[in-house]
Amino acid sequence: MSPTDLVLDPVQTPGVLAAKLWIGRGSAADPIGQRGAHQLLASVLTRGCGSLDAMQMADLVEGCGAGLRCDTNEDGLLISLKCRDLDSPQLLPLLSSMVHEPHLQADQVNLERELSLQALQRQREDPFHLAFDGWRHLAYGLGPYGHDPLGVAGELEQLTAASLRPIAQSLSAEGAILALSGSIPAGLLDQLRADGISPQSNSADFDSDARDLIDQASLSAEQKVYLHPQSTEQVVLMLGQPTLPHGHPDDLALRLLQTHLGTGMSSLLFRRLREDHGVAYDVGVHHPARAKASPFVLHASTAVDKALTTLDLLIMSWQELMEHTLEAADLNLARAKFRGQLAHASQTTGQRAERRAQLRGLGLPDNHDHRCMEVLETLDGKALRLAASRHLANPLLSLCGPKSAIESLAERWKQALDQR
Repeated sequence: MSPTDLVLDPVQTPGVLAAKLWIGRGSAADPIGQRGAHQLLASVLTRGCGSLDAMQMADLVEGCGAGLRCDTNEDGLLISLKCRDLDSPQLLPLLSSMVHEPHLQADQVNLERELSLQALQRQREDPFHLAFDGWRHLAYGLGPYGHDPLGVAGELEQLTAASLRPIAQSLSAEGAILALSGSIPAGLLDQLRADGISPQSNSADFDSDARDLIDQASLSAEQKVYLHPQSTEQVVLMLGQPTLPHGHPDDLALRLLQTHLGTGMSSLLFRRLREDHGVAYDVGVHHPARAKASPFVLHASTAVDKALTTLDLLIMSWQELMEHTLEAADLNLARAKFRGQLAHASQTTGQRAERRAQLRGLGLPDNHDHRCMEVLETLDGKALRLAASRHLANPLLSLCGPKSAIESLAERWKQALDQR
């Protein structure tokens, strides 16, 4: 693989090695008119490469008791391998072959395309996905984050093996990050060095100015509400806005607010919407790590007759982030949960390798999480309130449910905006 950056994370395990190959071309890089191309390509990469056809490749991987898969998110394509350390010398070369020598047989592409179309169809029957798709359309429009990584059905249907070949060639030209975690045989490093893959130091600092410039177009949505009528007995509400790239100086403050609002049964939204008012089936906060403006979205599902109350509570919770300073007890609880989340996300070799690959892929230093733990203690309630004021001042609302119900909610939302 050329060029490939190697990240090593030796961990004492009973002979288990996890490998994660990150390539910085995700669904955000889908060509115009080919939304879903990178995800379709990822699904086909495991179906034959180099000298191995689909069956031979499966026999090799499964014969070693290993696991191999390939996924795409908005920012990157991730190939994951988990195997015994003794099998790694014969399995790791598969990762290079998948990127540089994919077969992309027409029958395999057609099969994976049909599976992706079926997955999109299932999503169209899910009110949660419909509401989030609506919010995503409001927030990002036709921009890189404006569609599900699976793609858009009408465009996905037109993709063929020939469509994927130039995209596959672009993968091989893109710099990659290979992260290894677990039992790493000494001879394996010699093999990787022979292929031009070796560890490199990474002390990168986040360039907030450069990446903020990229994101401004995402923050100027004129429409503030999206309605998707559906004949169901529930309403799904999503309230939020695009915010910051992962690693931005204010990102940690927003992650503490996310934890305060939506992590666990002691979170504000759970207590307020479920325990105090009993209006929501499900509540939470969606704030993933992204290279550009990441969503910060409160979501809730509720019965039709409780939808107005649910919306009022979501609006109140959102406004409080900017108007009220978090009390010391709530801030300490959020800090404790955040530390716990970092620990829980590093339990397995697969989790550790993926996080290390992700940090490098996003241009962040290897010790980013350690830095966050240090900065965590310096953030007070005022810092969180100021960060919310800077980055959460223009929320967007997406609704899915019965037509009359969501129209009433849209009117209530308009009233709330007029009062601001």
